[in-house]
Amino acid sequence: MIINRRTMLAGLTTAAAGIAGRSQNCQVADEAIPNTPADDSAMPAPEESTDNVPQPGLPTLGGRQFWGDVAFRAGFRIQRNVFTGHFRLLDANDRRYTSGTEDECRSALEAIVLDRQLPPDTGHAVVLIHGIGRSSKSLHAVARTLADLPVCPVPFDYPSTRVSLADCADYLKQLIQSLTSADRISFVVHSMGGLVVRRMLQDMPDPRCHRLIMMGTPNHGAELAGMLKKFFLFRAIWGPAGQELASGTGSALASLPVPAFPFGVIAGGRGDDEGYNHLLPGDDDGTVTVASTRLQGAADFLRIPRLHSFLMSDQTALEAVRCFLEHARFSLTRPPAPIT
Repeated sequence: MIINRRTMLAGLTTAAAGIAGRSQNCQVADEAIPNTPADDSAMPAPEESTDNVPQPGLPTLGGRQFWGDVAFRAGFRIQRNVFTGHFRLLDANDRRYTSGTEDECRSALEAIVLDRQLPPDTGHAVVLIHGIGRSSKSLHAVARTLADLPVCPVPFDYPSTRVSLADCADYLKQLIQSLTSADRISFVVHSMGGLVVRRMLQDMPDPRCHRLIMMGTPNHGAELAGMLKKFFLFRAIWGPAGQELASGTGSALASLPVPAFPFGVIAGGRGDDEGYNHLLPGDDDGTVTVASTRLQGAADFLRIPRLHSFLMSDQTALEAVRCFLEHARFSLTRPPAPIT
């Protein structure tokens, strides 16, 4: 089929508008109403008990694209604001206990741990990493499916649309360093989350890394980002990391290391040569091509007929994640399909 220039530009404009709409919808679904960086600091300070153990304040109002996790312990998270550089301590329900310097938040967390006699996060930690423009809430289905396994799920939030891929990886590196009691660390990731892990491995190859499951990760770049990267709307919404997702021979993604531990790739696609998005070459999930997800060295590969944003809640994908964490393959009823 021949597409003239006017038709292509119209298609790209429509795609850009669609991405903007999906981003806004994801923000509402994942985070409720986002706040500005100033909103959190303006909230009432949490009350403290007589023994100086911080007590929970009000839940945060969202604003997850302005904060990145730097530490995790027993469901509590210390986050740093990407604009102001100050820190806050949240519990698993996003209630703020304190804010200020990193040392103040770490001291508050230690006081809570001692007061409640919280056990260390030992054993197998599984870090859940969202894609660009999303939050850890988008991986709730994965966390639920791991609930009966002997693992410790660790939801990870990072300001994916505000900083570069290297800065995203630096947040992850700090989180991994805080998991001092874990003897194994695995990753279940969606979309750009897989690139964040690979970028972290470039700087800090932790010997505890055990498994990696990538869902819809554009390992060779996102052709759609390449089409839209010059549009102001795309740059404004997706930020520096969005520019790095653009595929091509000069892409920064080409230098990312291949994990030295078992990893598997789950891709969305129709199983034909057209996919869900006719602007993309070959099969695709509407956003990322199947060809881009395939990374040489993968222990297993699985394609499922799902759109990009729904891969991490698909029942087949969830069962495959469980199996891979335990057996380094997506199914025990079929042979693995390694990428060679």
